[in-house]
Amino acid sequence: MNIFEEEQQNRKRQYYELLGNFLTMGKLVKVENVFKSFGDVNAVNGVSLEIEEGQFYSLLGPSGCGKTTLLRLIAGFEKPTSGQVFIDDTSMEGIEPNLRPTNMVFQNYAIFPHLNVEENVAYGLRNKRESGSKRKKLVDEALDLVGLSGLNKRSANALSGGQKQRVALARALILKPKVLLLDEPLSALDKKLREQMQSELRHLQRAVGITFILVTHDQYEALTMSDRVAVMFDGKVAQEASPRDLYELPTSQKVASFIGEMTFIECKIISENNNLTVESEIFGKITLDKSRVFGQSSKKLVLGVRPEKIAIVPKTARSKGFVSGKIVDVSYFGETTNYKVSCGSVETLTISSQNSVGQINYSVGEKINWQADMDNIIAFFV
Repeated sequence: MNIFEEEQQNRKRQYYELLGNFLTMGKLVKVENVFKSFGDVNAVNGVSLEIEEGQFYSLLGPSGCGKTTLLRLIAGFEKPTSGQVFIDDTSMEGIEPNLRPTNMVFQNYAIFPHLNVEENVAYGLRNKRESGSKRKKLVDEALDLVGLSGLNKRSANALSGGQKQRVALARALILKPKVLLLDEPLSALDKKLREQMQSELRHLQRAVGITFILVTHDQYEALTMSDRVAVMFDGKVAQEASPRDLYELPTSQKVASFIGEMTFIECKIISENNNLTVESEIFGKITLDKSRVFGQSSKKLVLGVRPEKIAIVPKTARSKGFVSGKIVDVSYFGETTNYKVSCGSVETLTISSQNSVGQINYSVGEKINWQADMDNIIAFFV
């Protein structure tokens, strides 16, 4: 039974009791112009963020971009070279990790193998003067919240990867954090279990209503789970937005390339007034709304189009404005098929085709006609 879907309201009531109603207080995480240097390397390079109460917030980027260092700065495991971190309008300067209103779930879970499930979850309560019955009640409620009821006495060595992850979550939540920090907690799981845990984590966050900050390199994970996402490169935030805006309106070619897939097409600027008129080999002359053009104005501009915004036109269709091309590669993904298409000077343009009823399959070497949704084309000055 999915406890998050069928008993969400009951779990919320139970967790309010567990947390002593602290959620009624306003909470906000602020990172103000934070730098963190290791020798000559700026791992975090002037980052400023505001994370609202109750948000599921993700720090997304490739390895070495500074996202985990930033999370550790919020947790207090690292100290800023300059800048400040505030939690609930209180500066965290000089406040040790164990005294901050945060808790962290690590990539490797940090489960104690010599302790059973109940002992692992209760470990964080070791410095709290709770009676045995109260401690047992808190552990039971935390395990119930993460779907592990009845496994109190199970050995940590007998747990699956997903169960270990749930134990780590229960152990973190039982300590009443205002902010839960998650350092790539799902990266060690297989694809199917990872997707299941993504859904459960999101349901859990909605049920308890506290702020989650997730570090991940997985674009799909960040887009499906988050209210807001900050994309980081080289210690800086390149763009912060909702998942939809991040995917549909990336503000730089670098972000567009990192989030999903996009084909870039060089074009010539014809005129630049309230709108932008450009010309390319494939699309001919088109006019773009300035709201879909990003970057500082320059003489060079590229058009960007997502694979799912392009459709293959059946050969029998009498459509106008289509473009001809030749399929050079085919990748089958089950629900979709991606076609790499060569046309003119564009060596490979990607078309994503849904494998729905009546779908026509195409082969390498086959010539096709295709058409892009011109309303979804964006452009970048480079």
